[in-house]
Amino acid sequence: MQFYMNKVAVFRKEHFNAAHRLHNPALSDAENEMLFGKCNNKNYHGHNYDLIVKITGVPDPKTGYVMDMKLLSDLITTEVLDRFDHKNLNLDTVEFKTLNPTAENIVIVIYNLLREKINNELDLKIRLYETERNFVEYPS
Repeated sequence: MQFYMNKVAVFRKEHFNAAHRLHNPALSDAENEMLFGKCNNKNYHGHNYDLIVKITGVPDPKTGYVMDMKLLSDLITTEVLDRFDHKNLNLDTVEFKTLNPTAENIVIVIYNLLREKINNELDLKIRLYETERNFVEYPS
């Protein structure tokens, strides 16, 4: 039986809280307010983000794992949660010093942080919920 020729997807869900302000310094205050509305609040605002990391690959014949979920959990904690949880993304992180912390940009940053640490033979997809109804996914 060619059991280990089949790809399987595994998922890890995590949660973090972070504040941010959507703002483009190249635009006027009026333009920023028009474009970003409440998300342009000068005093920032926060979200309770839900993060879903999807890893797809062929299970290892020795372990039966696509990826050890404890290792994936530790990786997400180190690369994402420790870096962004309970932080002001604009002020407290290197990644968003000059990058507008939209959900779209956050999901790409998270993908790049994790992609560097995960075996390239495994497919990686990140889904980030900014609210219950608004989420982004990368790559699409």
